Amino acid sequence: QVQLVESGGGLVQAGGSLRLSCAASGRTFSNYCTGWFRQAPGKEREFVAAISGNGMATYYADSVKGRFIISRDNAKSAVSLQIGSLKPEDTAVYYCAAAPASIGSVVTAWQLYDYWGQGTQVTVSS
Repeated sequence: QVQLVESGGGLVQAGGSLRLSCAASGRTFSNYCTGWFRQAPGKEREFVAAISGNGMATYYADSVKGRFIISRDNAKSAVSLQIGSLKPEDTAVYYCAAAPASIGSVVTAWQLYDYWGQGTQVTVSS
């Protein structure tokens, strides 16, 4: 079992930035690819970014590339998502998730993620 707890969401004006954090506990954190997903009201869950277990590989959705940065600290069992140049369409609940994967692999399909946090709300005002 891996437990994930997100924090750092909030209300921000368009163009602003936030740093989302995800604290993990349980099994060896580096054995898991960690990803961020988001879901806006009435929309399907959307992949945002993911980072491999060793932190050497990352992958971003086209919609956030160049604006969001994912990072992890395995010593602290933590992953962060720096989100910048925010747009109203970035408004959503953001979820941290963990997927078992080979150490250098990135997983983008939400169906392959076994563990999920409770989510943190990000609201971007225009």
